[in-house]
Amino acid sequence: DANPPLAGASYSANVTLISVEEGPKQLLYGEDGNEDMKQTRFDVATFALGCFWGGELEFMRVPGVVGTKVGYTQGDKDEPTYKEVCSGTTGHTEAIQIVYDPEIVSYDKLVHVAMDRLDDNKYLLNQVGNDRGTQYRHGIYYHSKEQREAAQKILDTFGEHCKTELEPARTFYSAEDYHQQYLLKGGQSAKKGDGTLIRCYG
Repeated sequence: DANPPLAGASYSANVTLISVEEGPKQLLYGEDGNEDMKQTRFDVATFALGCFWGGELEFMRVPGVVGTKVGYTQGDKDEPTYKEVCSGTTGHTEAIQIVYDPEIVSYDKLVHVAMDRLDDNKYLLNQVGNDRGTQYRHGIYYHSKEQREAAQKILDTFGEHCKTELEPARTFYSAEDYHQQYLLKGGQSAKKGDGTLIRCYG
């Protein structure tokens, strides 16, 4: 169904902002831990799973995930555009950055969600489905030693032929606004726990 019932729908609501909680501020990897991350109850995780639209919606549905954004990371060009990343010349990959509450969802669980979404694509180099190129490589980009150790333990269960890279998180550049929550804006459900098939188009 290319035109789900919610596609193009808009809503109006009156809301009152009761409070604002600080999220993680320092998002780069820190070998000895990350003091800025520890000053908030939220943690951050970064994954690359091919095209970022479907992966973002998958994580939006996970209870305990309080924020997501898509963008570009692990490359050398500052502030890359989508067109530049798609050229395969920037070194960046399409990625999803997640803010989550570790009291509700564990980092291990998020890694399993990522690897389940990849399915057999985890054994392909620079490819997820029909998307090919270094900009579609899959990876887990850790923000702490604890994340690295947890991710490595899970990756090891897939054997030596698994091509999912495990690297320290580098600068994450937000993608253009129209990419953010793209499939939600196209009418697909982001309800927590929803198991509806995710279609990688609007």
